[in-house]
Amino acid sequence: MFLQSAVIFFGVLLARLKYGKTNAVLFTTYIGSSMSNLQAIIEAAFEKRAEITPKTVDAETRAAIEEVIEGLDSGKYRVAEKIAGEWVTHQWLKKAVLLSFRINDNQIIDGAETKYYDKVALKFADYTEERFTEEGFRVVPSATVRKGAYISKNCVLMPSYVNIGAYVGEGTMVDTWATVGSCAQIGKNVHLSGGVGIGGVLEPLQANPTIIGDNCFIGARSEVVEGVIVEDGCVISMGVFIGQSTKIYDRETGEIHYGRVPAGSVVVSGSLPSKCGKYSLYCAVIVKKVDAKTLGKVGINELLRSIEE
Repeated sequence: MFLQSAVIFFGVLLARLKYGKTNAVLFTTYIGSSMSNLQAIIEAAFEKRAEITPKTVDAETRAAIEEVIEGLDSGKYRVAEKIAGEWVTHQWLKKAVLLSFRINDNQIIDGAETKYYDKVALKFADYTEERFTEEGFRVVPSATVRKGAYISKNCVLMPSYVNIGAYVGEGTMVDTWATVGSCAQIGKNVHLSGGVGIGGVLEPLQANPTIIGDNCFIGARSEVVEGVIVEDGCVISMGVFIGQSTKIYDRETGEIHYGRVPAGSVVVSGSLPSKCGKYSLYCAVIVKKVDAKTLGKVGINELLRSIEE
């Protein structure tokens, strides 16, 4: 027992030096395993990714990548998670998702009335009624989820699309024609309204995933992309577009945020005047802040209708 503890201690120490504190936590999962450390295998493979094809990939690398995808699919791993109140991206898991496209050929995928041709299998291809019941979510016909995405209990997927590496939290509704991009993180009790787009990390390549916190409402046809973080309890009105370069203007304080919507914000689309005063440019406007108690008692429509108060 002492020897095992010593091995783990020095393994964590080395991992902290090489990969950083947070990734070292994940590193310890694999100490003592008969298989080499997953993270080390993924990191090494990613450095030579241009050389990897379905024919050239070695068995160890393929097994490591497939284990990560299975872990993402089951919710064992998350590309990003909140640690000590801050969102941390585990880049090696994202790299495994990217590598998965290098090791698989396109293949026929059967659909209800047609066929598809892709490198990534569909999540529900082998699901039985018992497994759907056990995992506890609903999937409406035409909803598409790729293998490697995790869907929590009590979720409802209307005809929508959830990409590989994404995490959809418990009690969340993904409404009609909404898209959850690759590795995007969606919190608990979120409502993604019709046509909402949550950006991914694969195309174009992004450093960090887009994150929607718990108890958020994202209005119809809104887009949140490029690794933007929408913190807990936010209400985003219909047709709001937020990327890393979008000015997020707080009308109460005059402060401008980039890449982050503060917790409890009610946000609508707007514009700010240019310095010369000759034109205005698009922005997102925080019109008010609400706490969790208010959000729970007041309807979404009422919050948005009373923005002039």
